[in-house]
Amino acid sequence: MNDRNRRTSDERSDGTTNPGEKRGERPRTERPRNPWLRLVLFAVVLWFLWMMLGQGTRGTEITYAEFRAYLAAGAVKSASISSGRISGLIEREVAPPDDARPAKFEFQAVRVDDKALVEELAKANVDFRGVVENPLGGLLLLWILPLLILPLLLLFLARSRCGAGGGPMGSPFGFGRSRARLVADRNTGVTFADVAGCEEAKADLQEVVEFLKSAERFVKLGAKIPKGVLLLGPPGTGKTLLARAVAGEAAVPFFSISGSEFVEMFVGVGAARVRDLFEQAKKTAPCIVFIDEIDAIGRSRGVQIGAVNDEREQTLNQLLVELDGFEPNSGVILLAATNRPDVLDRALLRPGRFDRQVVLDAPDLEGRKAILAVHAKGKPLAPDVDLTAIARSTPGFAGADLANALNEAALLASRRAGTSINQHDLEEAIEKIVAGPERQTRRLKDDERRRVAVHESGHALVAYHSEHADPVHKISIVPRGRAALGYTMQLPVEEQYLMTRAELDDRMAVLLGGRAAEQLVLGDASTGAADDLERATGIARQMVCIFGMGDAAGLMRCARDVDSPFLKGPGVRLERDCSEETARAIDAEVRALLDAALARATRVLGSNREALERVAATLLERERLDREEFESLVRVAPPAP
Repeated sequence: MNDRNRRTSDERSDGTTNPGEKRGERPRTERPRNPWLRLVLFAVVLWFLWMMLGQGTRGTEITYAEFRAYLAAGAVKSASISSGRISGLIEREVAPPDDARPAKFEFQAVRVDDKALVEELAKANVDFRGVVENPLGGLLLLWILPLLILPLLLLFLARSRCGAGGGPMGSPFGFGRSRARLVADRNTGVTFADVAGCEEAKADLQEVVEFLKSAERFVKLGAKIPKGVLLLGPPGTGKTLLARAVAGEAAVPFFSISGSEFVEMFVGVGAARVRDLFEQAKKTAPCIVFIDEIDAIGRSRGVQIGAVNDEREQTLNQLLVELDGFEPNSGVILLAATNRPDVLDRALLRPGRFDRQVVLDAPDLEGRKAILAVHAKGKPLAPDVDLTAIARSTPGFAGADLANALNEAALLASRRAGTSINQHDLEEAIEKIVAGPERQTRRLKDDERRRVAVHESGHALVAYHSEHADPVHKISIVPRGRAALGYTMQLPVEEQYLMTRAELDDRMAVLLGGRAAEQLVLGDASTGAADDLERATGIARQMVCIFGMGDAAGLMRCARDVDSPFLKGPGVRLERDCSEETARAIDAEVRALLDAALARATRVLGSNREALERVAATLLERERLDREEFESLVRVAPPAP
């Protein structure tokens, strides 16, 4: 039973990618391979295995006692005697039934010091001879040959799997090689026409494109192109897509890599990969190097504790040298993206390294219309689709959210076996993103459904009678995933970037309208107002501690915002920055503001009790009310004093 006012969905990092983009492959330095090296290594390995397995296991191994028994029986036909072994041929007319060996077979036996052996061999007319063993043969076979084969195998592995400067990701020799992917030689498949909703950012990057196309015009005037451009913005606003569009417009090679791919468990690997990345970029200049999520390696030095901090600092130091070192990187422009500019090192942001910072914020109404038009290409839309109305109902949505909304609408249309996407599909998709999917399995009791209806009607009625509150767009008591048991959706008439004291007071009153309605109609409150209380308390605390709208602290700022400016959620986390005495006064004033907002909501609902009961009863019957239906029910009652 929470009031959901302009709640956006979770950001997705991959939502702004263009479906027509082609993902290229990383360039590889090919070397001519020598087939003779493979043949020689293969022959050496075969010979080694033959010497170890074939020669060493030739003949059937028997004991010396069995050899003497065969010799006494006259079955030994030939023998070769060395210092440690006896080998030869045994041949019998018929093998005994209890002997599994054949009648004729070759044998080997360990020699025992037997002085009468030669005489007995002579008496038995055995063709025997002595064999002198070469002591160097065993040494060569067991020690020298493996030591020669091992370096050859390592060399073969290095030549076959490693290129110049290192190896690929799968190679054990490629730790120091950059993992940057070359998207395309001359075309990324994305241009500025595929990016909408950020016209100012495209204008800032147009100079980079012009320099890459015709650098002579800038050089004649003594101008220097920025060495680095930092793209800042919340997740899903199109930073990566805009970087690819710059490369597509300039028609130059585009290297793409994530900041986390530089760091490994081995010390020095990150710095080596930075060097290798810029070496590859210099060979293909002019080009663009794009590092996504640069905050993974660009954090302020000295803030972490542990060995990993040294590795990150080495990687960052090498990146600083490559950006602004003694050797100029002519024709190599570095683009980087992050949503945490507050944690980046100051040396990385100074002029001469990242000379320009381009901010991509959530699009306004016109920007959302343009983004919807871009993502609607290739999708069959019904004649009743109004993208302007959809853009007006999605304040705070980023490009990824709008792309996701169109995709959800297409899925809903396919689910009902439709041939096109209609307006209802788009509105249902927006509602699903904002409030979550419907919970069909959650069945409420009659008294609970009535409480939810009264709660949401209280929100809507207080908003209707508040001068500065956003108009009510829809009321629902259908349980949804992230909106608990019901929600009241409000949408602003126009884009708003500042709020006054009166507007904040109205917003707190609307948030507490659900709890006031429960107390007025049902006699007591429930736990359904927990989220409303949290958000109202956050507004009141910001008014007193940050906005200077209270008497306890006056104009003194008594708290700090601990969240990143681009990663703020529905609630704002504050860190106290005042004394204990001031904190007690602030708590008292925050409570007074909340009590005043609750009293105001109670007065409004008490003056419009009949309208409250009428809206709640109709909501119980229909489960959903849009703006026209709600206002028609409210207008029946006399206006509030």
